[in-house]
Amino acid sequence: MTKTVPVPLYQAKAEFFRMLGHPVRIRVLELLQDGPMPVRDLLTAIEIEPSALSQQLAVLRRSGIVVSTREGSTVVYELAGGDVADLMRAARRILTEMLAGQTELLEELRGAEDAAR
Repeated sequence: MTKTVPVPLYQAKAEFFRMLGHPVRIRVLELLQDGPMPVRDLLTAIEIEPSALSQQLAVLRRSGIVVSTREGSTVVYELAGGDVADLMRAARRILTEMLAGQTELLEELRGAEDAAR
């Protein structure tokens, strides 16, 4: 009998963030924050090949972050839970703060450059 070794939480988190680490997956999650969307609407919004979108949706579906339902011939995707939308909003806030800090640094550098002239 093989004993299963538990994965440390930090490693599980790293694998989770690696799974999110693709621009198309992030874009899909951003779009689904507003509610369920059919694949055709996702394709229109993201403008990639259907096979490429299908591949990325499969990764998200296997991870349990999104779920799909079939409505006739239409496949509709939605977030599996509200926590993912919260994570996307938190990422936006963090990036906004980081970029604001970079803007302030750039302004300081430009001011120092002007003063040196």
